[in-house]
Formats: sequence, structure tokens, C-alpha cells
Amino acid sequence: MKRMKIGGVLLICLCISTWSQAQCKEIVQGNTEYEGGRYHNAEAAYKKSVEKAPQQFIGSYNLGNALYRQNKFDEASQQYLNASANNNVNDLQSKAMYNMGNSLLKSEKYAESIEAYKKALRLNPKDEDARYNLSYAQKKLQQQQQQQDQNKDNKDNKDKKDQQKKDQQQDKKDQQKKDQEKQDQQKDDQAKQDQKKEEQKKQEPKQPKLSKEEAERMLKALKNDEKDLQKEKAKKYQVNSNSIEKNW
Repeated sequence: MKRMKIGGVLLICLCISTWSQAQCKEIVQGNTEYEGGRYHNAEAAYKKSVEKAPQQFIGSYNLGNALYRQNKFDEASQQYLNASANNNVNDLQSKAMYNMGNSLLKSEKYAESIEAYKKALRLNPKDEDARYNLSYAQKKLQQQQQQQDQNKDNKDNKDKKDQQKKDQQQDKKDQQKKDQEKQDQQKDDQAKQDQKKEEQKKQEPKQPKLSKEEAERMLKALKNDEKDLQKEKAKKYQVNSNSIEKNW
């Protein structure tokens, strides 16, 4: 970016020709402080001049210069705007709008600085510095917009990934919950089955317990029954054998 225009000598001459000696003294004092690099002191002197004559171009314009040198760009741009509104001379208005564009550019308010440079060029189409800075501001605005778009895309992608991660975590929690519910249900079913078996066992008739003597008697009876059965079979066999011999 090219250097900001500063018209110290011009402003002194205007001061001498149009202002009272008291007001001119403050402007001269401010200019002296400004040229010595004491911008804070220059600011104070110019402010006194503006307070006494707020409608004068010179005080606001020089105050804008002092503020600009202290990197107070927002305050400076306002003073340049005030200066432009207080003068109908195209050349002076063009200077004020040019410096306003510089202040806005420093504040990275590129769209506003572009408008200021355009106004400066309308007032003075031959101002090549304003044309150069206008082109520079337009490029910076384009870069800013591209960066904003990139930041938005990055944010959207991050939000999308965060949402996917959140959904995955929720799906995992839901699955864990389902698995736990399934396990709990299986435990409940098993418990019901075990309880049912216990109830069935309780409902089954209990077999009477036999004493040793009763068991021996039952065993002896079974043996006797077996002997009787064998005897019966032997008799039937003998009868059948006799019947066969008679037929022959």
C-alpha cells in the first residue's frame, strides 16, 4: 500500500488565511508536534482546535493524521469523514476520503475502504495513489472472502465430523443398552425356567421311603415270584413235550 497523504504545509497556509490567530496557533502547535513525531501531543493540540471550530476542515483533517500515526484507525477514519463533510473543495475532500480509505484498510474493513477510495477518485480522477490502493483493497477483500469461505467450509466439515462422532458414540451406547437388555431378559427367562422346575419338583408325588426290613421283604417276594414263574414255565414245557410224544 502506498503512503498516506499528509498536507502539513497546505493546512498551515489555510489556517493562516481563514482562521483566528488563537485557532491558528493551536494548528501550528499541532503541526510542530506532528513533524517532530510527537503524535500524542499533536493530537491534543488538534483536538483543542476542533473543539473551538468543529466545522473547520483543517482541525479534523490534521487530527485524523495524528490519530492515524498512533494506529487509532477507527478514530482517524471518523475525523477524515468529518473533514470531508466540512468542505466542498474537491481536492481537499479527495484527500480526506483517500486517508479515510487508508484508515479503513488498516482496520481490515476492506469493503468500506473500497467505497472511500472510489469517492476519492470521483472527486479527483487523476489520483493514481487512490487508484492503486483501490485495486489493493479489492484484492484484500477477495482474499478475505475466500478465507471466510474456507473457514466456513472447515467449520462445516468439523461440525459434520463432530456430529458423525457423536452419532457413532450414541449408536454404540444404544447397542450396549440393547445388549444389556438382552442379557437381562435372558437372565429373567432362565430364572423363570429354574423357578418353574422347582415348582414342578414340589408338585411331584413323593415316593415313600422303605425301611430295610420292608425292602428285604419286597426283594424276597420278587425272588419267590421269579421261582413260581420258572416252575410254571417248566410245567408248560413238560406238558407240551408229552403231547408231542403221543402224536408220534
